Amino acid sequence: MSLLSNKLRSTTGNGLTFWCPGCDGGHRVAHGEGPGPRWSWNGDVDRPTFTPSVLVRYDGSDAGQDGAPPAVCHSFVTDGRIQFLSDCTHALAGQTVDLGDWNTP
Repeated sequence: MSLLSNKLRSTTGNGLTFWCPGCDGGHRVAHGEGPGPRWSWNGDVDRPTFTPSVLVRYDGSDAGQDGAPPAVCHSFVTDGRIQFLSDCTHALAGQTVDLGDWNTP
């Protein structure tokens, strides 16, 4: 992965990864041509916008505890801010916050 900015890293297959403060981890979207789901991207590495929404289901620290369903993170990323939808299972559900920064050495 190469760092494009404090907000985005690039990955193979036209992938972009951003840091999600709700999940305390990265989420990947693919843009442009290629197989699989694709998002549109405004091209801004500091204030990215991705459409449509980003839906991630995962087995994380807030997932599958005592028979609970897997964790969900569902958001709109617009102008460098994340609007977390109410179906998120983490503490930022229903809130809008700035996109997290990648911790760089």
